[in-house]
Amino acid sequence: MQVEYINPFIRSMTNTFDTMLGCGIKRGALVLAQDFNGSYDVCGVIGLSGRAQGVVVVNLSQSVAIQAAAAMLMMDPSEFDGLNDDVVDAVGEIANMVAGAAKAELEEFELSISLPNVVVGSPPDIRFPSEVHAIAIPFECAWGPMSLKVGFTPVGVLA
Repeated sequence: MQVEYINPFIRSMTNTFDTMLGCGIKRGALVLAQDFNGSYDVCGVIGLSGRAQGVVVVNLSQSVAIQAAAAMLMMDPSEFDGLNDDVVDAVGEIANMVAGAAKAELEEFELSISLPNVVVGSPPDIRFPSEVHAIAIPFECAWGPMSLKVGFTPVGVLA
């Protein structure tokens, strides 16, 4: 995957947390997803198709997922009982916002995004298509750790 394609996803993740959730995040170093060993409790997964194909995965620790859901629903985090349906729905919506905003910056690929799927459990075993070399970006915020994994390749071009 070409690094310039990852920047819209990084900007989107940063803007989603800063603007929509009121929580600034700090990005770590980019690494190949296969070499990344971060383990998180819940993941929002979005498929990409069009003139490129691939996957976007927003990985959140339980604490980040609960705090984000509380911010979205204007509730106190103590009102949530673990990774309940509201938290899972919020994680899906965060993944949707991140993928949707990045899609808007990548117009040349005429991307469509799938409905979000949310995977709960640690460590989740989410795999990218074999021809896609995904990139992982760790993030930290006051709520805890998270990461973003993105892997896509233009149709007809092997990365």
